[in-house]
Parts: sequence; structure tokens; C-alpha cells
Amino acid sequence: MQDEDLCFAGFTWGFSAPDWLQLTTRDETIRARSWEYLHRTIDLCGDLSICKDEFNSNMVLASAKQRSAVDGMTKREATDILTHGLAHAAPLAESRGVRLIINALPPDQTDVVTSLEEAVTIVRQVGSPALQSMFDIRSAPAEQQTYSELIRRYAPYIHHVYVSERNGRQPGTEDYDFPAFFRALSGAKYHGWISLPFSSSMNNDLEQIGSARQVIEQSLRTLQNKMPELAFSQTV
Repeated sequence: MQDEDLCFAGFTWGFSAPDWLQLTTRDETIRARSWEYLHRTIDLCGDLSICKDEFNSNMVLASAKQRSAVDGMTKREATDILTHGLAHAAPLAESRGVRLIINALPPDQTDVVTSLEEAVTIVRQVGSPALQSMFDIRSAPAEQQTYSELIRRYAPYIHHVYVSERNGRQPGTEDYDFPAFFRALSGAKYHGWISLPFSSSMNNDLEQIGSARQVIEQSLRTLQNKMPELAFSQTV
């Protein structure tokens, strides 16, 4: 990466496998193995990070099933277990220059952390600069507040952004108001990573366009054309 003058942005959805991984289970053996897996991933993330910054890369804890309430527990119990585990992982992340990102997911994917407010509550409880949250356009429709209100209210805790259409497809294939969204980010003085997440929703885009790199480049051109007044740094 150094030879190509690239920065490592980090990991996302890194805890959807192996199948046994479950961060909130009552089974103490599996839970301990799962959190040890997360700690080792933090070390790997730190090893790959070469950007010159206090926190070189982000680990987005997006995996839905692995943090959901299981074994008959309540949402509150699962959330408490998740918060406790993140509090223990945060010192390692801080020492490695890795930022853990807890993001909200729609209720049809998980019952634990389904709003930006809930994510920020965990961040505040842990109280570490190595644990923050993010904004994900695809997950935002489940929120009770508008994106501008969410960004304005929680700006200090938003340290990563996922851009896509609300159905998960690449920017420009639907009608999301990206200029207004980026004006809200600009007004909040956001200057972190902005990522284009790939999912099954983009399969048609990949088939039509040809490669992930081409999807990224086309998406970047779309955003630049919609917002010529905003500067974008291209890293693909």
C-alpha cells in the first residue's frame, strides 16, 4: 500500500463469520472466543494502518446477527454485554491507533443498536476516543429523525460515513438528495472517511459496469457532478 501511496481505511462487516461467532451469547466460552477474535482483528487493523493520523483506520462493527439478543435474553441484556465488551476492547484499539465504529442497523436486521441515538449512548457510556459511531444512508430510513437533524445532533460522534442510495445501490441510480446530505456533513465540519459499501444490492451494478473499481469511479463522478463545489479525494 505504501508503494502505491494508499491508505488502509479499515474493516467492515468483519464479524459475520465464522458461523460460531456471537458477541452477546450467554455461552461464556463462545463469547470469550468471539471477543478474542475481535481483539485479534484490532491488532491486524493496526498492523495494516499506515496513514499518519492519531487513529489510522476504522473497524465498523456492522455485523447484525453477532450482536443480536440470543438465548432468550432481552435487548437490554444483549446491549449491556455488547457495551461491556466494547469497553474492554477500547484500550487496545486506542493503543493500536484503531477506531471502533458502532453503527445503527435497521430493526429487520438486528434488535440491538437500531438507531444512531442508541449507538451514541454506548459511545458515551464507554467514554473512549477509540469508540465512535457513524452515519449510514442505507440504514437511516429506519430512523425517526431526518438525516440533517441526526447529523446536527450527533456530529461529534460521527466518524465514518457510508454513501449509497437508500436501497443500497450505487449513487446516481435512484433519487437520494446527495447535495443536501453533503451540505449537512459540511455544515457539521465532517472530515473523516466516506465509503461506498458493497452488498448484494449492488450485484446488478457490478454486472452492468464491470468491476468494483469502475463502480467506485462512476459513483465518485456522479457525486462530483452533483456537487462541483465540494472537493473529493479519490482513493480506489
